[in-house]
Amino acid sequence: MINPSPAVRRASAVGLALAACLTASPSMATAAPAGATAKNGAGAGLDRYYQQNLSWGSCAEGPDDTMGRDLDKAGVQCAEVTVPLDYADPRGRTITVAISRLKATDTRHRIGAILLNEGGPGSPALFSPPTAREGMKKVGPRYDIIGFDPRFVGRSTPLDCGWPVGTNLLSAGLSRASFERQVAFQKNLADKCRATSSSLLPHASTRNTARDMDVIRGALGERKISYLGYSYGTYLGTVYTQMFPGRYDRMVLDGAIDPRRFGPQLLRDVVGENEQALADWATWAAQRDNAYGLGRTRAEVLATIDRIVAASARGPLTVGTAPETFRLDDTQVPFLLLNAMADDTDPERAFLGEQLSVLAKAAAGQPTRLSPQFTALLRLLLTGETRNGSPQTAIICGDKAAPRDPEVYWQDIERNRAKHPRFAPLTNNISPCAFWDRPREEPTQIRRDASPLIVSATGDPRTPHTGAVALHGLLPSSKLITLKGANRHAIYASYGNTCVDNKVNRYLATGKLPANDRTCVKQAR
Repeated sequence: MINPSPAVRRASAVGLALAACLTASPSMATAAPAGATAKNGAGAGLDRYYQQNLSWGSCAEGPDDTMGRDLDKAGVQCAEVTVPLDYADPRGRTITVAISRLKATDTRHRIGAILLNEGGPGSPALFSPPTAREGMKKVGPRYDIIGFDPRFVGRSTPLDCGWPVGTNLLSAGLSRASFERQVAFQKNLADKCRATSSSLLPHASTRNTARDMDVIRGALGERKISYLGYSYGTYLGTVYTQMFPGRYDRMVLDGAIDPRRFGPQLLRDVVGENEQALADWATWAAQRDNAYGLGRTRAEVLATIDRIVAASARGPLTVGTAPETFRLDDTQVPFLLLNAMADDTDPERAFLGEQLSVLAKAAAGQPTRLSPQFTALLRLLLTGETRNGSPQTAIICGDKAAPRDPEVYWQDIERNRAKHPRFAPLTNNISPCAFWDRPREEPTQIRRDASPLIVSATGDPRTPHTGAVALHGLLPSSKLITLKGANRHAIYASYGNTCVDNKVNRYLATGKLPANDRTCVKQAR
């Protein structure tokens, strides 16, 4: 639902923002209660999971596994952790969670293990430890850095609904007819998940991922575990503090979410931030009209965008040359805009300029050629090549119920269309969650204080800064680092802001939060 984290962005030439979001089952209230403890902190019949011996070995699964070979070269080892599919039935079916470990090299000053989550929800993090160690600079060698693919993601008993697209995050378009097509499309995606993965769907949730995290902690032999979570990973980290108090050490939450707002309709909260980020981008593009030909003023660039969307509503725009051509309509073009708003660096802004230049030519009936990067993005969006979309949706829909009446979504779209014409039809659109079975558990309530270090940019277009401020208020012992002036999602060890990076690394090294909240400013580039 949110962007892939910095490590995902660095690992992919595309930086695609994938997103989402049977019969109601009994409550999981008896599963792994936070207060139940045993010798290793397990309890509730879970001892055999917490006390399992991990078999560490190569990360490569075969000669064609490039990622695995790269991890092996970097000194990373991989293992599988066995967890119950259903924590209310720990003697029942089991699944595996894939983890990786880059061991501390400064063993004399070792702090402990730090677990990584790359957001999504549903983003894999098995490959993340080398990148994380680089970003952690001098403190990195003092940690065992643990990556993991959350349940049903990547190598962790993957859930694949067989979707024909990479994401369900599409716009309602410009008309009631296009919205009705979206209703049918989103229902079909939900039906595919129910048909292919009905045994897994009830167990896809943030609370179960948090339970898996604690089993990982126990299997590693750690009394407490540190945590670095981006985007959705901030919500997961927050849930962990509530379910397993006293079992975490140092925790960094970057791109933080107000936990009361997390759910299928979370993106409604950032429609204004995305409109502002697009306006800022339009100013940037207007200064480079010779390169992109989109207009010489902000207003002209935005008008060009509106013309492109209107043209795609009259008939899909065909881009590319045989054998790789793609057709985009008014439900898909806005996704390209949203995808680009999470990063205000010049390379990402230039990529959007390239995309819109191509679309403007297509709208004028001219032939177009696609760069390999744009081709890859469209392939991920418009085909089933990526497998992240369905597990992302399963987690979001499994956490919180969505309104079921399509008319609720249409009224929201129409109510907000005039003020936010480019993004409201997307952020308020219906999703498969409207056709999902109700979650097994109620959302986690924040009833315990916790002490994470929260990082947030004032112009974050994915998880608004107001959410970070709200989380800070819910957790009085936390501290907040605010980056002013950036339209960027996820900052630490990725954006290159020395102020933010130094403050986070100081905390990871000492375990001491700043005495007061801190403010950093966007650096000139």
